[in-house]
Amino acid sequence: MTTAKLSRSPRDRRTTPAGEIHHVSLNGKEVAYTLKRCKRRTIGMKIDNEGLTVRIPLRESLCWVESVLQNRADWVVEKLDEWKSRKSSEPVWEEGAVFPLLGEPWRLAATATGVMQMTRATMKAGAEDRQMQLPLPSVLTARQIEKIVMDWYRNKALTCFSERLALYADKLGVALPQLRLSHARTQWGSCNSRGIVHLNWRLIQMPLHLVDYVVAHELSHLIEMNHSPAFWQAVGRVYPNYAGARKELKKLG
Repeated sequence: MTTAKLSRSPRDRRTTPAGEIHHVSLNGKEVAYTLKRCKRRTIGMKIDNEGLTVRIPLRESLCWVESVLQNRADWVVEKLDEWKSRKSSEPVWEEGAVFPLLGEPWRLAATATGVMQMTRATMKAGAEDRQMQLPLPSVLTARQIEKIVMDWYRNKALTCFSERLALYADKLGVALPQLRLSHARTQWGSCNSRGIVHLNWRLIQMPLHLVDYVVAHELSHLIEMNHSPAFWQAVGRVYPNYAGARKELKKLG
């Protein structure tokens, strides 16, 4: 494990109502963290959109905290980088912004005729430049643009997911289930005993092979409503590289 070098300066001891703000050098990167003292027996570390928060027992020393952070430097830096990547991928609701569709970038822009359109941002040799006309004023608020893009995503998701469900239902020999889009934060898909499949709308942003994996996974639950070896065998019959797809989706959140 890479050794972390920690340092403190006068600004490291600023306090806020939520705790003390400190700075350390971990793997060559300066990392700010919030230190909170509370009634607990062990150290606790949390990394989210607010950064690193460290909770420690009331009487533990800062030297001890530094030692723990030094031992966990690789993990801390990796998780902070993951959150930074998530923030940078958050959508910007404005004209000219790029939005992913099935792994490819699409751009929202106004035309000379005063309508908004989606155009593929990068062209491949021999690929058609498909467009989606949106008959709305060219000057829009962020909220209006968000609605345009989300409606576009919804339409694309319903079309794509319905096609893939039909394809894999036929391969697995199961009845075509009902499709519902979900807005779950931590779940790509689900299937219940009533034969209803929920697929996260964000899947439409991912490459098609990841959509297919989630579809194959959820449809296989119509055969085995569990994650037993028999279930994974069913998935593997129609999607052999399910292990690779699982890892890829975990990295994407």
